[in-house]
Amino acid sequence: MKQLNTKWVLGHKVTSYEPTGDYDLMVGETPAGVQGPPPHLHYNYNESFMILEGEMEFFLNGVTKIAVAGDFIDLPPNTLHTFANVSDSPCKWVNIHSPKGFAQFFENIGVPAHEENARERSVTVDIIQEVIDTAANYDMLLKLS
Repeated sequence: MKQLNTKWVLGHKVTSYEPTGDYDLMVGETPAGVQGPPPHLHYNYNESFMILEGEMEFFLNGVTKIAVAGDFIDLPPNTLHTFANVSDSPCKWVNIHSPKGFAQFFENIGVPAHEENARERSVTVDIIQEVIDTAANYDMLLKLS
């Protein structure tokens, strides 16, 4: 499987891969105390997370759940969700979107990991506004308070 780019996306380090199937595959690392994206849903994407190391707090259709290493979170279309690492340790996870197409969000929004201050730059006001302005292009409906 071909590894593509590693980018910082909204404070999360995400490495995209190019599988042969009709899905996108990413491996992410979330530093301690990092918030996730705004609550959102996808109309057409199935999304899954598998926690490899650490723990992640998920908000799923109004319910909060802590997922730990080995846990699998399955999100069918129209599931309102977000996530955050509320622990004191980093979290490593696998993320899958099916059908293929959502990886373009990480490619377009992310800041290349090798660039100076990439993590900090991935959460600037300009990036957040770009996410808000372009969410619909990526099959995302944001639920902003």
